Amino acid sequence: MLKEKIIYKDELPINVVTANIEEYPIHFHDDMEVVYVLEGSVILRNGYYTYNLKQGDIFILNDREMHSFQRTDEDNLVMMFQMDLTYFSRYYDSLKNNFFVTDVEDDSDESLEVLRNLLAKIMMEIIQKGYGYEHKVIESTHNLIACLLSDFQYFVMENGRFKNEMKNKGNKILAGRLNRINDYMYDNYTRKLTLSEIADREHLSIYYLSHIIKEATGLSFQDLLSYIRVEESERLLLGTNKKIGATAEETGFSAVRYYIKHFEHWFGMHPLEYRKKYIGKIISRDIEAKYKLATPAQIESAIRKQVKGIYADYADKFKAKPVIIDIDIYDDYAEVESEPPVMSEIMERDVNKVLAEPYRKMMEMQENIISSGENYIVSTKCKYPGALDSLSILMYNFDENTGRNLRKILNRDDLLRIVRNYENEMEFLVRCTGLSGTFRIIRYRLGKESFLAKIVHEADSGARESVRENLINKLTSEGNISTGSYISSDALSVRTIFEGIGAELILIDKV
Repeated sequence: MLKEKIIYKDELPINVVTANIEEYPIHFHDDMEVVYVLEGSVILRNGYYTYNLKQGDIFILNDREMHSFQRTDEDNLVMMFQMDLTYFSRYYDSLKNNFFVTDVEDDSDESLEVLRNLLAKIMMEIIQKGYGYEHKVIESTHNLIACLLSDFQYFVMENGRFKNEMKNKGNKILAGRLNRINDYMYDNYTRKLTLSEIADREHLSIYYLSHIIKEATGLSFQDLLSYIRVEESERLLLGTNKKIGATAEETGFSAVRYYIKHFEHWFGMHPLEYRKKYIGKIISRDIEAKYKLATPAQIESAIRKQVKGIYADYADKFKAKPVIIDIDIYDDYAEVESEPPVMSEIMERDVNKVLAEPYRKMMEMQENIISSGENYIVSTKCKYPGALDSLSILMYNFDENTGRNLRKILNRDDLLRIVRNYENEMEFLVRCTGLSGTFRIIRYRLGKESFLAKIVHEADSGARESVRENLINKLTSEGNISTGSYISSDALSVRTIFEGIGAELILIDKV
């Protein structure tokens, strides 16, 4: 089972695995993979060469490249970003056969920093999973591919290692030509292939074609062809039990001795020795990858250290900011809001009916609203002027962005996605100045899990209380409430914290 099938989820043409890798056996897949080491180090074996990737390194694994991972003496955190080339090839010609290389020894390369930022941005979008995040992820992936095409195409061989010294920036004609040559060689390596044949296809002289191949790869045409054949033979050696002669023939070598010669040049050992050494290290039903998926907190921490600007942008966007509700009874009680509360636009939509249950309970009391904001309402049954002996406070945990999304979602699945993916913490601080006496406090609270359960089961209490007393009796019989008493000489303070979407309806009544 040498080939690993990539499962693309949530209708996204990308897959991201961020994990602490213990051991990942030899495998390949049809799509391209970008490896980004966020913490520690990891050993990557790619074809004939072994790389020790350290924190900050990015390595491109082109489609169908054999590779494996092995931990070092230190812990690691590795992002494996995989792209569906079938999808993205619709936008980029011959993307499937492009060859990309990063220079892991040149940490000063500005283009690598661009890649780090794009990968970090994608990770943060996936972690946060805001409404419509899929479009942002695809957009960032397009930008990543553009960077790869611009700065990391083609390679130079130097001392047995790939170097990305030739980037062909600004030379689209040459880049396109090299692309076609590369594609054609990979598509036809199994048969007799000549330099003259490719020169005729490209309308070039043999001399000039030989020159540009040498310039781009550091190899002669024949050496490059032999490398491609040897590289492709690795799958037959480890993925089948074919004899060496059949392997040589199937990969385009005219004789077994030539195959052995070139294989030994690149891999440093005889093909049979190679098979014996690695046949028990390929991914299979019996030999599985050993890794531990990283938590969102671990990923965010790594991004904070690696790509500070990206993390700061998202931290500012998503961090909890206290909502302060400051009610002065003498002033606010005198003013009754004539406009509907801001959240009515959200909660009165039928698609949000489960989320709106606490809101409906409050509205059914038909109280006077004296204060409201994006995600809170304060009301009283009392009429001004007169003594204020009751207060109702409704609070919802959703940020401005989520509020916008709740205004435009179309179905229950959209609502479910928002509630499930929204994990931001929010703190509410309520201070009511001008209250004195002893008060009974009833707190009716619905958290994220409660809402999820109600949405999944399409539950809706449908309760229609007409008076405040009936509502209190109803709430006190449910399991989501807490009761208490409070003695105030002038001010009453309430504090509540939500993790994820939640709501709390607080009923304060003078005893």
